[in-house]
Amino acid sequence: MYSSDTQIRVRYAETDQMGYVYHGNYAAYFEVARTEAFRQLGIRYKDLEADGVGMPVGEIRTRFRRPARYDDLLTVRLLLKQPAEGSRVMFEYEIYNEAQELLTEGHTLMVFVSTATGRPVPIPTEIQNKLAPYFSDDELTGPITPAAQKLPAEAPAAAAFVPNKSAKPTE
Repeated sequence: MYSSDTQIRVRYAETDQMGYVYHGNYAAYFEVARTEAFRQLGIRYKDLEADGVGMPVGEIRTRFRRPARYDDLLTVRLLLKQPAEGSRVMFEYEIYNEAQELLTEGHTLMVFVSTATGRPVPIPTEIQNKLAPYFSDDELTGPITPAAQKLPAEAPAAAAFVPNKSAKPTE
């Protein structure tokens, strides 16, 4: 299992009229944790994209237990409990306040896709190699999740990564 902690201070603009962090901001907190965890492993999204690989969100879930508020210092814990498999990787998250109270839990299922075609591609070898030391041999052979297991490897990617079909073809 791989784990990484990232701290985020709640800004005033991230709160709603009740003084709670607006629910839509949690997806951004998850993204910051993913980016920083990959950076700690020596993986840069910028390099993946330069190599023609994107990682759109295939699924997101968030469970709110307690509200985060303006100026709270949050710890976003990213957990990779299962190894990346096929073209997918499941990131799990726990968000704690300074009193170490669990505020929020969630996950994102990310899909590796070709930025040229929008179709799923195998997880880059570099990423597999950097994640492998965190898992036992038994863990490296299991499915990500029963729900994800039902998805065919050639499932369509997020629409944001499908090339614009109305663009003129280049000759």
